[in-house]
Amino acid sequence: MTGPVAGGAEQFEAKLGSFVREKRLYGAAAGVVHGDELVWSGGAGFADLASGRPSGPDVLYRIASITKTFTGTAILQLRDAGKLDLDDPVVKWLPELADSASPEKIGGVTIRRVLSHESGLVSEPPGTDFMALPPSYEGVAARNLARVGEIFLAVPPNTQLKYCNLGYQLLGEIVSRVGEMPYPQYVAQRILTPLQMSSTGFQPLDPALAGRCAVGYSGRAYSDELSVAPSMPLVWAEGGLWSTVADLGRWLSFQLAAHPGPVGSNSAVTDSPVLSAATRREMHKPRYLSDEEWSSAWGVSWYSVRKDAVTWVQHSGGLPGFVSNACFDRASRVGAIVLVNGEADAPTLAMALAARARELAEAAPPPLAAPAPTPPDLRPLLGLYAPADMSFLLRVEWRDGELTLVAGDGPGEAMSAERGTDADSFVVAPGFRQSGEPLVFQRRADGLVTSMRIGGGSLVRLDPVT
Repeated sequence: MTGPVAGGAEQFEAKLGSFVREKRLYGAAAGVVHGDELVWSGGAGFADLASGRPSGPDVLYRIASITKTFTGTAILQLRDAGKLDLDDPVVKWLPELADSASPEKIGGVTIRRVLSHESGLVSEPPGTDFMALPPSYEGVAARNLARVGEIFLAVPPNTQLKYCNLGYQLLGEIVSRVGEMPYPQYVAQRILTPLQMSSTGFQPLDPALAGRCAVGYSGRAYSDELSVAPSMPLVWAEGGLWSTVADLGRWLSFQLAAHPGPVGSNSAVTDSPVLSAATRREMHKPRYLSDEEWSSAWGVSWYSVRKDAVTWVQHSGGLPGFVSNACFDRASRVGAIVLVNGEADAPTLAMALAARARELAEAAPPPLAAPAPTPPDLRPLLGLYAPADMSFLLRVEWRDGELTLVAGDGPGEAMSAERGTDADSFVVAPGFRQSGEPLVFQRRADGLVTSMRIGGGSLVRLDPVT
């Protein structure tokens, strides 16, 4: 593996080794992604202490709630296919919920709110006791819907963050019903196989994969000798996947390919039959702040943490014997994965690895490439425009392969436009006040561009004096 980020391999290995030693773990595995490549991966300690099997990037770990990002992807696939709407009440697809303990309020529980943990539903399925030995948990949605009278809204919808495993279990049931196949089969066929994530799956695992699974260990109590964690009952849509660092590297690269990367880089936005780039960006975008310090926010199945002026999109996971985290930075297109068969702070290590990768990526000289040529039909549109009172100037430029309206040199003062249905017709790209609104250029009879109309006003073209 090559590139500036791969040059940090020794530092990444040292961080992982120190983490395992300082947290008194038996083992962990980690990886660093830059763009479409897993540039470093490694393991420290043991996946199975009894057999002496070492940790590594091809060992399977329970990734727990990182599974929710796959469930959200399945829901967005069905939305993009026109089979459901994110603002549909969940009861539309799961009519059993009409008999819940909160029937008058259940209509406010929409798919969108469940995806972003703002539905207000009780957090866990009926009868859950994570502290019991073994833990008590019902992972089959049909059995929980048979106990629908015990399902209720704990807080009103759309009022606060309320993390909800039950909600994601219900989303998995919607995937099964709308997708017309069992949830695990849908995820395997529509997500894992196309992305070549062949070492990722739900229990019961293929024997070849089962033989590569790490043993989960409980947290340290009174001794450095860790006990094997109790087995967890069946879990699917809310946290059931097993995966590897190598496969989750592919998952992060798939996320990063939806973003353009730094200006001047060779990173191109990549669409995919699994999920369009625009929909992936929609999932990554924060929907609401989830703390008073404005340091974290929830998107669609992903959440963001603001640390040292960088917004890390991520998801963590935790089940008895395992903790995990996968995080990435959209701007620099770097990310990291940490999988632990024990109990420790995986998010902090993942963000530390990714932060060092980001520093290495930013310190590298940018690649130089010839600019994209200006399309001939756009050349007549380029130039200066102003309102009738000449109170400001707007430049129309061909910049970074896009038709761009530039108001100044500050951040947020360049607005891109996408082609519309007619000649000289455009639509303002997402992310701006005028997003989705028409941008239309007018011409004289001889073809000379004279003005443009955008949003609520018109601007005239200023030609040089000759």
